[in-house]
Amino acid sequence: MPSEGRCWETLQALRSSNKGRLCYHRDWLLRGEDVLEECMSPPKLSSYSGWVVDHVLPHTQENPLPSETSPSSRSTSALDQPSCVPKCPVRNSAFSPASPATPNGTKDKHESQHTESVVLQSSRGIKVEGCIRVYELVHRMKGMEGLRQWQEEQERKVRALSEMASEQLKRFDERKELKQHKEFQDLREVMEKSSREALGHQEKLKAEHRHRAKILNLKLREAEQQRLRQAEQERLRREEGQGRLRSLYALQEEVLQLSQQLDASDQHRDLLQIDLAAFRTRGNQLCSLISGIIRATSESGYPTAENQAEAERALQEMRDLLTNLGQEITRACEDKKRQDEEEAQVKLQDSQMQQGVEVHKESPAPSQGPGGKQSEDLQVKVQDSTMQWYQQLQEASTQCVLAFEGLTSSKDSQAKKIKMDLQKAATIPVSQISTIAGSKLKEIFDKIHSLLSGKPVQSGGRSVSVTLNPQGLDFVQYKLAEKFVKQGEEEVASHHEAAFPIAVVASGIWELHPRVGDLILAHLHKKCPYSVPFYPAFKEGMALEDYQRMLGYQVKDSKVEQQDNFLKRMSGMIRLYAAIIQLRWPYGNRQEIHPHGLNHGWRWLAQILNMEPLSDVTATLLFDFLEVCGNALMKQYQVQFWKMIILIKEDYFPRYQAC
Repeated sequence: MPSEGRCWETLQALRSSNKGRLCYHRDWLLRGEDVLEECMSPPKLSSYSGWVVDHVLPHTQENPLPSETSPSSRSTSALDQPSCVPKCPVRNSAFSPASPATPNGTKDKHESQHTESVVLQSSRGIKVEGCIRVYELVHRMKGMEGLRQWQEEQERKVRALSEMASEQLKRFDERKELKQHKEFQDLREVMEKSSREALGHQEKLKAEHRHRAKILNLKLREAEQQRLRQAEQERLRREEGQGRLRSLYALQEEVLQLSQQLDASDQHRDLLQIDLAAFRTRGNQLCSLISGIIRATSESGYPTAENQAEAERALQEMRDLLTNLGQEITRACEDKKRQDEEEAQVKLQDSQMQQGVEVHKESPAPSQGPGGKQSEDLQVKVQDSTMQWYQQLQEASTQCVLAFEGLTSSKDSQAKKIKMDLQKAATIPVSQISTIAGSKLKEIFDKIHSLLSGKPVQSGGRSVSVTLNPQGLDFVQYKLAEKFVKQGEEEVASHHEAAFPIAVVASGIWELHPRVGDLILAHLHKKCPYSVPFYPAFKEGMALEDYQRMLGYQVKDSKVEQQDNFLKRMSGMIRLYAAIIQLRWPYGNRQEIHPHGLNHGWRWLAQILNMEPLSDVTATLLFDFLEVCGNALMKQYQVQFWKMIILIKEDYFPRYQAC
């Protein structure tokens, strides 16, 4: 038929065209660049031919198209409505069990299912082939259109993203320009925000790594700290044990020294009315107790706090034992001394009264003037008993210095530190005594008494005790006595009223610790020999500077101090001495006598009047002495004191003017 010929020609022309030679595959998107290469391959029968013969043609025969006789119109309608043709093969091809994966597979499967050959007429074959080509063409065009639309959509998205990125960049630049003074932390957060997606995983790994490292470091640090704590605890325990052991040895040494002092008290057996065997027995028991404690601790390791406390109690008991014995000896010695002094005083007063009457009778008349000849020569040297007493005090001071020579000459840093702490603890409280001290005097006295008693005291923020060194007590006693005399030499010389508070503390310490009193006298006699009274004599071959030092002058670089300064220092020391002999510590035992009372002042006054007066010195010392303790002497000796005053006025003044 002519229409069929034209349709065939049309299909043949379409097939021969560039687009007709294109092959359509529904999985062309997955094949990539091979799609374009297949466009150049020669046309061939589609793999969907068998499916079209089985499904499309039977429906076409049952429902013939209205224009059966017009193949061209049919083809035209088929071309105009391509969406109706491809629906069945496209929708069912994926789910049909007969749909092949490859053209060869489809052909083989079709031949296996249909054993009988199907012979199609040429016109019908052409129609089938045309439908197939139309189907492929429609889907190819549809795919090309979808690809073009997808490309355009992607291009639009890329342009939109590019424009958006460009706008964001502009906004970022604007914000950067407007916020130039913003903190660095904010800028870093903005920068991190732009790169967070790329570095997120890396940061997460770093965070995990840091977390693990932190945990490991914490565990290592805790383990190291625990090890250090254990080592520190062990070190402290060992040091504490060694310190306690050293303290026990020091306590044992002190107890042994006290025991030796206890044994040395046999020389006073004649003075005492008690049995010394009980004291010695108890002392030996205390020594054995401390030795047993040390022996037990040496076997078990380090001593405990209970062992140290027990040893300290034993030491304190030993001190109390020796203190009680010393008080008994002191009381007995004082009683004997008082008896001897009373007898000597009575004899001295009788002799002075006789001498005063004779001098008064034999003295020249006032009209003779001060240059009249004296009928009686005064003494130049001190009495033998007084000189012997002076030498005993100096020897005791020298022995005390030798006793702590090991402490002062030691080069050990620990010994030097102990010496410095003990010196500060002994001298600083004395320096704090003043006329406005008031209630602080008792606090200062208690601190000094505790130090001398072996109790620990606070000095410079540290605990100090004479038990830290076996020679500590001798050192403290010597330095304390030296400081008292130095206060008289400096403080009392400048402020006369300071003599009384210093003297009352010194008198209280003297009463409880007699050795300190003897050292005070030794220092006083050495710096002020007129307090004995003693006038050192110039010996042949003696250097002048040495003789001046013996007289009490200070010589520095061959220069002797001024006379006014010398008299000022002598005045301060004699005022302190005059205050000590009349004052007592108000909180002490009133039943006991003064360790160095007014009877010594009366003796000094009598001896100084029996000696040749010295220019300036004698007048200064007499005035200061009588100004301080004249009232006390008047109350004590009454008529005898006034006789002494008359003697000074009528007899001594002319002698002083004569010299």
